[in-house]
Amino acid sequence: MKIQARNSNEAIWRDIYAHAKLPVQLAPLQEISTNLWWAWNHEATDLFEKIDPVLWEKTEGNPILFLQKLTHKQMNELMADGDAMSRIHSVHNQFTTYLQAPPNRAKPSIAYFSMEYGLTHVLKIYSGGLGILAGDYLKEASDSNIDLVAVGFLYRYGYFTQSLSIDGQQVANYEAQNFEQLPLTQVLDEAGVPLLLEVPYPGRIVYAHVWKVSVGRVPLYLMDTDIPENSEWDRSITHQLYGGDWENRMKQEYLLGIGGILLLNRLDIRKQVYHCNEGHAALINVQRLVDYIQQEKLDFNEALEIVRASSLYTVHTPVTAGHDYFDEALFGKYMSEFPAKLKISWTDFIDMGRENPGSSEKFCMSTFALNTCQEANGVSWLHGVVSRMMFAPVWKGYFPEELHVGYVTNGVHMPTWTASEWKVYYAKIFDPNFPNDQSNKAIWDAIQLAPDSEIWEIRKKLKNKLIDYIKFEYRDNWLKNQGDPLKVVALLEKINPNALLIGFGRRFATYKRAHLLFTDLNRLAQIVNNEKRPVQFVFTGKAHPADGGGQGLIRHIVEISRRPEFLGKILFLENYDMRLARRLISGVDVWLNTPTRPLEASGTSGEKAEMNGVLNFSVLDGWWYEGYKPGAGWALTDKRTYENQEYQDQLDAATIYHMLEDEIIPLYFSKNSKGYSPEWIQYIKNSISQIAPDYTMKRMLDDYISRFYNKLVTRSVALAENNYAQAREIVEWKREVAAHWDSVAVESFRYDDSVSYLVVGEDNLFQIVIDRKELKSDVGIDLVCTKENPENYRMEFISSTPFTLVKEEGSRLYFELKIKTSEFGHLKVGFRLYPANERLPHRMDFPYVRWIQPE
Repeated sequence: MKIQARNSNEAIWRDIYAHAKLPVQLAPLQEISTNLWWAWNHEATDLFEKIDPVLWEKTEGNPILFLQKLTHKQMNELMADGDAMSRIHSVHNQFTTYLQAPPNRAKPSIAYFSMEYGLTHVLKIYSGGLGILAGDYLKEASDSNIDLVAVGFLYRYGYFTQSLSIDGQQVANYEAQNFEQLPLTQVLDEAGVPLLLEVPYPGRIVYAHVWKVSVGRVPLYLMDTDIPENSEWDRSITHQLYGGDWENRMKQEYLLGIGGILLLNRLDIRKQVYHCNEGHAALINVQRLVDYIQQEKLDFNEALEIVRASSLYTVHTPVTAGHDYFDEALFGKYMSEFPAKLKISWTDFIDMGRENPGSSEKFCMSTFALNTCQEANGVSWLHGVVSRMMFAPVWKGYFPEELHVGYVTNGVHMPTWTASEWKVYYAKIFDPNFPNDQSNKAIWDAIQLAPDSEIWEIRKKLKNKLIDYIKFEYRDNWLKNQGDPLKVVALLEKINPNALLIGFGRRFATYKRAHLLFTDLNRLAQIVNNEKRPVQFVFTGKAHPADGGGQGLIRHIVEISRRPEFLGKILFLENYDMRLARRLISGVDVWLNTPTRPLEASGTSGEKAEMNGVLNFSVLDGWWYEGYKPGAGWALTDKRTYENQEYQDQLDAATIYHMLEDEIIPLYFSKNSKGYSPEWIQYIKNSISQIAPDYTMKRMLDDYISRFYNKLVTRSVALAENNYAQAREIVEWKREVAAHWDSVAVESFRYDDSVSYLVVGEDNLFQIVIDRKELKSDVGIDLVCTKENPENYRMEFISSTPFTLVKEEGSRLYFELKIKTSEFGHLKVGFRLYPANERLPHRMDFPYVRWIQPE
């Protein structure tokens, strides 16, 4: 028999990662690198950079990758350098002292759920403002010693990296993250092997590895389904942030909600408050309901009382279209097994996600969140108003102005977004307790006494750092995209540190109106080509890959920037990320924001600019609606002149040109013999002292605690005491009301004959007798006064005045109201009957209402 000449199976390969092992003397560097504390403490990043500035830049400021690439020679040199080792031990001592502080048990403990977290440019698990806010929130929770745990996803590809083609078209590049080179650690189980979380999906188990990101004192747990145990279909769940079709979105939100709670259960983590950062996380309350029903033996309604009393939903979108809606068939494909676990019908379950129960509406995650969270909030004062109008259909017996939906205006984590130059300067002139008392304006007022020249020197230094960054980071890209090297050289030479530099950086959605500045190109050309008062604009931002309008706008701006009259005067910087953002919001002179009002829920980029002495020029929308102060920035009015948006855009563009030409540019260039404008410096001082203190993440976290977390903890603890006694009593009360509500009758309704023609300032008497029949519970009555808005014909709420219960005879309740009218004109009044229970957090908790008719 002939011996076979060849016999080889297919090669079997295994990934291994080779890198230098740090000597024990350098272990402090390893400890610091694996905790994102370094991301907001410049002493730590300075420490790494001084070891090897070239390598630090090459590794894009990633300390994990940086240490992996250190050579043995560099390590030995470092250990022999006494000054360097002293710096290492100094920063490490600062780090360990910070970590040793115990949580503040006087403050509520929080479980926080979000689809994205913007913590550092190194960890690509964010796309924009929602993620940046969530990342800032974790950092401040750590600084404030809050007992908080966060849950999210470790995306294999994250959000896309943006590049531009030679014709200015956005190119979305999805680059796989190498988890071994990221500041995170894999969670192990009791046997010391990677923890494998099992999440039951319909007909199968989806498995997830779990990774821990240490954000100072706060743990962030990230689920990862891109592992061999899953099918290709399920491995992709955590591939991309906001990627794929609606079914993939359903799978992601299922994993965040159901899987997120199962993860905390697996880790034996329990918190007092559960916070949904957007509706994406709403399904956490499904699994929490199941847990209470199965483990605590509560029925559905009792479990709902407990879950609702410990839940907060934060909405970030101002338009209905921004919420997630799922077809019943798709929703049922993934959620059909839960009604049996909850011991309710499918109809009852899906109706919790509908504004109109019993209809054929799609299931809305936000509506479900509203129905399973006691508290809800928008992210600015104006967004709170918009949110109440947006959510009013959920509670049809009440006007938007009466709803419980509140607000907390977004803030920014000051240590992250304040340039190190400013942090050093603030430490020099502010009270030593400033980091713990950031909202104290008396501390910030010290900036008013600072020498103008010192303020100007910091601003000049930061502008030059931005310009150097642009020239270094974008030269090669521009050479690739511009085609002509001579044009690139000319462009770089035209970036002028003496020019007024205006920045615009944000997601390129059409409502952001980045196009406004380019409405009149001739007028714009005159502005940027004035040799005595040069002005330059820097634009940056990504458009969602499915947003053709946003991508077209980017291409349009790039095309304009390449015209001879705008070359070097209009710049577009590709791949807007946290690293670029930190440079931009600290290096420009003015931060421009031009959204269509009222579509900016909050916005935080302008708040970051405030921390760095950069002045805002923005539409009065979002946070700037509250923040604007004359003499500390500039504002476009919040009032509309035209219903036609195109006309309004033209008017707003003309206003922008006018304010630039007549106010902003002249102020900047009113320079004295020392080379700066004292009036401009005064604007900076006013901005820092009058605006910045109100927009820190410290203030925002304090607001969440005082407005929402404390009340949730107080009530949820009370409901759970004595084996959920109060929760059970409230459920019985609701059952009794529901059973007998329709039998309640109006026995009499008396009022003055002249009630249709009220005289302002005179008393009017109303008397109502209610027969409760079989109902044992209390009821209340309101007189609701409204007035029609002549512009939009909407019935606008004016006031709600409660009747007084003056007598009770058997099942009859005698109510009376004596009231003076203060409103003039044509009014509409209604009389609203409702069940009354002082143990409810608000009337939306049980929104039974009956409008009653006078005799």
